Amino acid sequence: MEAASGPSSWDSIPSMPSSAMRAAKDIMFGSIAGMVSKVFEHPFDLTKVRLQSQVLDTTARFNGPIDCLVKTWENEGVRGLYRGLPAPIVAAMLENASLFLSYSELQDVIRRINSQPLSHELSLPQLALAGAGAGSITSFLLTPVELVKCKIQVQMIAPKPLSVSIPESTAAASLDSTLAPVSRPLPGPIAVLMSVIRTEGLRGLWLGQTGTLIRECGGGASWFATKEFVGTKLIKRRGSELTRKDILPWESALSGACAGGVFNFSMFPADSIKSTMQTEEDLRPRGSNAPKPTFLGTAKAMYRAQGVKGLYAGCGITVARSIPSSAIIFLIYDGLSSRFG
Repeated sequence: MEAASGPSSWDSIPSMPSSAMRAAKDIMFGSIAGMVSKVFEHPFDLTKVRLQSQVLDTTARFNGPIDCLVKTWENEGVRGLYRGLPAPIVAAMLENASLFLSYSELQDVIRRINSQPLSHELSLPQLALAGAGAGSITSFLLTPVELVKCKIQVQMIAPKPLSVSIPESTAAASLDSTLAPVSRPLPGPIAVLMSVIRTEGLRGLWLGQTGTLIRECGGGASWFATKEFVGTKLIKRRGSELTRKDILPWESALSGACAGGVFNFSMFPADSIKSTMQTEEDLRPRGSNAPKPTFLGTAKAMYRAQGVKGLYAGCGITVARSIPSSAIIFLIYDGLSSRFG
């Protein structure tokens, strides 16, 4: 039978270049992995931010992570535990898509610089360098989203000023009534974002960028290097001829869990300083004319207030939630890469 004038098979249809296809898969797989992990870990992330934000307070609102979780549940319910979730969902998708895409592309850059074939497996220091570069790139995307997230997560514990539109009957009430905070609808992510832009301009969205850069640069190096190191050790136990592509699901999860713990513990002080900077105006407003918090200034203030302990406020629950969260990320990413890559 005579062949049709159109393409006779799917193979004859022009396809996307391999590099573009790989980039698209990195973005897709990273986004899915980040989104799933963030839904799991958000209540613990909210707890971490609230504990970090009280370091400079004279009286602590919470006695620890469990106390924070319990009080949040009692006062705000399930909705409170997931307060500000849309912003971190976006952040997680951006972060992981950017991380995996940049990590993959920077590995190719290193191979080209060293005149190595694209199939060549890089050494652990080279992978750490690619991870550090990927984290640095990602930090500029993360800071604005994390700024919005942190501000939303402390809304319920921030001072609540009285509304200016008080009815006459309320104004005529006893003075004692003015001591109770007036309930008001809490602004969502878009409202918080626009408020920052109105008051601080676009530059204000990158408040805390130094902390994010340090965290993501060092964290990217330790995260990917730890995962690759542990994963390779597990793979080689099954056979010296096997490569990183032969990793099993449980090996991805275990190596990812180790990577999550190392990343968050090693870079936690930078994250604490960043979160404190981003919530300072909400929790301890000093007026529009007051100087903006700086990374070094905030670090010194936190150290003076509580020493090293203050820089690690909320670290325990953060490391605890990062272990299963990071395991989920690599389990999903490696699984999708193996199935569809």
